Amino acid sequence: MTRKLTPGHLVIASHNEGKVREITALLGPHGIEPVSAGSLGLPEPDETGTTFAQNAALKALASATASGLPALADDSGLEVAALGGRPGVYTADWAERQWFEGEPGRDWYMAMGKVEGLLAQQGPAVDRSAAFVCTLCLAWPDGETVLFEGRAEGSLVWPPRGTMGFGYDPVFQPRNAALTFAQMEPAAKHAISHRAKAFEKLVAALF
Repeated sequence: MTRKLTPGHLVIASHNEGKVREITALLGPHGIEPVSAGSLGLPEPDETGTTFAQNAALKALASATASGLPALADDSGLEVAALGGRPGVYTADWAERQWFEGEPGRDWYMAMGKVEGLLAQQGPAVDRSAAFVCTLCLAWPDGETVLFEGRAEGSLVWPPRGTMGFGYDPVFQPRNAALTFAQMEPAAKHAISHRAKAFEKLVAALF
């Protein structure tokens, strides 16, 4: 039987403010008081896993152990069919600026351009289908974990459209939608996103 999550504090094992905002919005109705790993000064573990599930578990367990509280981690990324599923677990790495490109950090427009450049090399008839994948891992300080996965299918557009959202949202148009994730109001995105679908499974199992 799946262990239940009770109202109270929960660590969001992320230093990504966009993710923390989305997760906080999704958990709000359930009496959970999210606090980010960044605000607690918890270190970010090296994401050495080769799957979303492995990386989510690494992050959740690190925050749960360090804080003594239940911790929720999200590992998510973009899988592009024509690129063999890349960037996948390396989605954020594709946005990392090198030392010779300016201050360290992430440049998502550079990352989107890299994806588009690789697609362009395959010609105008390239398959532009893609999916956002989200794996959630909830960990307790005693080491118990549980995983949930959600997917949002769609296609890639160019040039980027919209200023809301984060990451690759400006180039991802979900299936049966006329707008990219970055053009949608947050509530509309939350209703159909990969993260929302994973959360539906989490809420059904844990509350």
